[in-house]
This record gives sequence, structure tokens and C-alpha cells, in this order.
Amino acid sequence: MSETVDLLIEDPRWQTIGLEEISQAAADATLRHLRLDPEAFELSLMGCDDARIRALNVEFRENDKATNVLSWPSEERASEQRGAMPELPQTGGGPFAEELGDIAIAYETCVREAEELGRSTTDHVTHLIVHGVLHLLGFDHIDDKDAALMEGLEREILEILGISDPYSITD
Repeated sequence: MSETVDLLIEDPRWQTIGLEEISQAAADATLRHLRLDPEAFELSLMGCDDARIRALNVEFRENDKATNVLSWPSEERASEQRGAMPELPQTGGGPFAEELGDIAIAYETCVREAEELGRSTTDHVTHLIVHGVLHLLGFDHIDDKDAALMEGLEREILEILGISDPYSITD
């Protein structure tokens, strides 16, 4: 069985929460939910710190701050129609997995956000990886229609993984 996620851990703190297992489960669940075979696809994930993701955010988005997750799709798959499904990748059935792109995730920001949201770090990181994989597949949240589609899929996938709705408002 091939692994969907090619993981690079730059910050060893990621090993303490089991980033390898979390990322594999999140990526596979996302692909399966969209009726894609996880064994036919591959993505790269870098577990880094805030300093590294800030540098990446400056370089690629001209945004000089740390963020939780960044993604770089291997192809543009977004639909031209707002709120519509993107063109999901097809495999040629060859011997090599199709590369979906790269994701970077920052330790300090993820831990801080999880605490602020009152969620476990594992649940929050799982959500962010599902979010990143959806970006690689052409989903986005630029406008309300796209956001509704993407967030709906996130809710469905996280429910399959036994994680409560990250968008629900609880007091």
C-alpha cells in the first residue's frame, strides 16, 4: 500500500502529536469522500514552525505574518463558476501516483489556534490538513459560494473522522 502523504518534519514538535498518522488519515479521508483513490495520488506535507511559514507566506503571498497552513496545487483545478465543483484530477492508471501539490503547516500557530478555539490540537490539525488537501484539489473560499461548498465538504469529511463541526458556534 502506498502512502498518500510524503511528509517532511522540519520542527520535531510535530512528532509529539503524530503528524504522520494525522496527515495520512486526513488526506485519505478527503480523497475517498470525493470518490478518488488515495493510492493513485500523492502530496507533500511539511511540518514547520511559524518562522518558516512566515518566510513562505512572504515569498509566495507577499504577506509578512505567520499563518496556519499554506498550499501549492500542482495544477489549477478551480471551477470558473462560483460555488461549483472544481475539475477533480483523473489518473491515467500508470504506475506512479499523480502529484497533487504541497502543503506547509506551522506548529505554533496551530497549537495557539486550537487552544483559542477550545479544540484538541489533533482535531484542529486534522481540519487544517483536510482544508489544505481541498485547496490542492481546486476548492477555495474566496467568495461566499466557494466557501459554502468547501466548508460543507470539510464538515462532512471531519464527521467521517469523528471530529465535530469546526464552524459551529458554541459558547
